[in-house]
Amino acid sequence: MKYGESRGGDAISWIDGEWYEDGQPAVVKATDHALWLGSAVFDGVRSMAGSVPDLEAHCARAIRSARIMGMDPAITADEIIALCHEGMGKFPDNTDLYICPLFYPSGGFVVPDPASTHFVLTLEESHLPPATGFTACLSPFRRPAIDMAPTEAKAACLYPNVSRAVADANERGFDTGVMLDPESYVAEFSSANLCMVKDGIVHTPAINGTFLNGITRQRVIQLLRDEGVEVVERQLTYEELLEADELFSTGNYSKVTPCIKLDDRILPKGPMFERTRGLYLDFAKAC
Repeated sequence: MKYGESRGGDAISWIDGEWYEDGQPAVVKATDHALWLGSAVFDGVRSMAGSVPDLEAHCARAIRSARIMGMDPAITADEIIALCHEGMGKFPDNTDLYICPLFYPSGGFVVPDPASTHFVLTLEESHLPPATGFTACLSPFRRPAIDMAPTEAKAACLYPNVSRAVADANERGFDTGVMLDPESYVAEFSSANLCMVKDGIVHTPAINGTFLNGITRQRVIQLLRDEGVEVVERQLTYEELLEADELFSTGNYSKVTPCIKLDDRILPKGPMFERTRGLYLDFAKAC
């Protein structure tokens, strides 16, 4: 699968206590709050050959996101985890899957009605993309501050900004953008967290409320530090990226992927990227 290409494998969904294995039935009505006012939240977790790293953290974040958006989830993280494993059992053994819990409210006017919260779980066949690398450029679109948007939630309403950043990059011949925060420091790639390598040290933007502290990001930082690699979380400028030895992304869909071109500068699939991806995949296999 190419960077940014949409998924399209076999999928099943759990809706209102029932599994749907023949396509994905419609669940949202025209007047639902989630459709009119963008209040849905979701998460994503990858199953690789039966291994599902950090499943609990992803399920807990989905519930936390729903509460941030004013919903009242009637399901626990443990119950979502059990459903994930039940759904995985409906596919052939060791099928690579992308698993997405989603919450949305149907009722409310401006403010969602917490009692109208719905839950949907979808599992879709999806292979881990190869780490061939992607290209990036500086995006004209920025991440919003925490007082401008619900940036602490993995909320659907944040993703149109992601979409226009990616579309702008595609129009200029790149795969994705590097997005800045409101203070003009680097936030992340358009749809994944960002790591820069310089002189053997990994640098990554400090969490400041403008982008999610990704679960894969957190895992990668811990794995590197456990191996004695220095990881510095701080403010980064775009000019520093242009002088980097390596750049790579972390994110649940593609895990660890190298940036092989930033603007007109070619970058290597360097040793730190290779080490990081190897550490993560070894961790995932042991889960």
